[in-house]
Amino acid sequence: MRTSIIGIIANLALAAFKAAVGLLANSISVTLDAVNNLSDALSSVITIIGAKLSVKPADKKHPLGYGRIEYLSSMIIALIILYAGISAAIESIKKIITPETPDYSATSLIIIAVAVVVKIVLGTYVSRVGKKVNSDSLAASGKDALMDSIISASVLVAAVIYLIWGVSLEAYLGVVISLFIIKAGFDILRETISQILGERIDSEVSRQIKEELCTYDGVNGAYDLILHSYGPDQLIGSVHIEVDHTLTAPELDALERRMTAEIYQKHNVALTGISIYSVDLSDPETDALFHQVHDEVMADENILQIHGFLLDKKTSTAVFDLVVSFDVDDRQALIAQITEKLSKQHPKYRFVINQDNDISD
Repeated sequence: MRTSIIGIIANLALAAFKAAVGLLANSISVTLDAVNNLSDALSSVITIIGAKLSVKPADKKHPLGYGRIEYLSSMIIALIILYAGISAAIESIKKIITPETPDYSATSLIIIAVAVVVKIVLGTYVSRVGKKVNSDSLAASGKDALMDSIISASVLVAAVIYLIWGVSLEAYLGVVISLFIIKAGFDILRETISQILGERIDSEVSRQIKEELCTYDGVNGAYDLILHSYGPDQLIGSVHIEVDHTLTAPELDALERRMTAEIYQKHNVALTGISIYSVDLSDPETDALFHQVHDEVMADENILQIHGFLLDKKTSTAVFDLVVSFDVDDRQALIAQITEKLSKQHPKYRFVINQDNDISD
C-alpha cells in the first residue's frame, strides 16, 4: 500500500512536469511520456484496490478467499498500459503526417533528465518490494516504471539530437515509445493469463517439499505433488507418499498430521490431501519383479519416473505409475506399448499402468 502511494505521488508529479514541458516545447514525445506517467499512477491505484480486495476474509461463496484478485489487478494494469501504448501510436502517426517543430529549453531538458533518475529509483524500489511481498501487480508496476526510464532517456536523446543537428525525431520516437509501451502491456498480460491458467510448480519449492517429506521415518518417497494457487502466498495442494506396508492406521494418521502442520509452517503450503502408496519390497518376488520392471521402463528416455509399485499375488497383477514426459505427443499410446512389452517379457503377470504427467520436479 505504501509503495503504491509513493508511486502515485511520483507519477503525478512527473506527469504534471512533463505535460507542461511537452506543451510549451510543442513536443509530442514528451507529452506522450506524461500520459504514460498518468497511466502508471492509475496502475498504482488499481494495485491498491486489488491489494485491499485480495485480503478480504474467506466467505461461503469464496471459501478459499479472494487472493486471485491480485491476478485480475495485474490484467487490468496490462490493459491500461496497452491502451496508453495504442493511443500514443495513433497520436505519433498523426504527427508524422502533419509534423510540428519542437522548441526545447534548458529547463525542459533538466526536467526530463530528473524524470529518468526518478523512474529508475522508483522502478527499482517498487520491483524489489513487489518481489518481497510476492505481489504480481506491484512487480508489474515496477517493471513498467523501469521501462519508462528508458523511454524518458530516449526522449532526452532525441532532444539533444535536435538541438545539435536540427533533426527532429519527435514523431518517429513517439512511435518507438508506443511500441515499447504496447510490448510491456502484452508481456504483463501474457504472464498474468499464464498464472490464471495454472503454471508449473516452481522447481525449487517442489524439490524442497518432497525432499523434506522423505526425511520422515517410514517414508520412502514423495510423488505427484500438485499445488494450486489462490493468490500470492496462498498455495493448496496434495501429494502421494510411499510408506512401508507395516505402518498402522494410527501411525499413518499421526504421520500425516505432523507433515501437514510442519510443511505449512515452513513453506506456507497447505497440503489438504496426502495419499498413500503401500510398498512391500521385503518380499523376494515383489522386489525382483520391481527391479526388472524398473530397468525395462526407465530405458525409455520419455519415462521420467516409476513409483507406487504394488504386486497382488492373488491375481498376479502388478500396478504402478509412470511419469511420462510432455515431449511425447501421444502419451496413452506410449503407455500401451510399454504394457504390451512388459506382458510379453513377463507373461505370468498382468500389468496395470497409471499415466502420470510431469507436473512437478
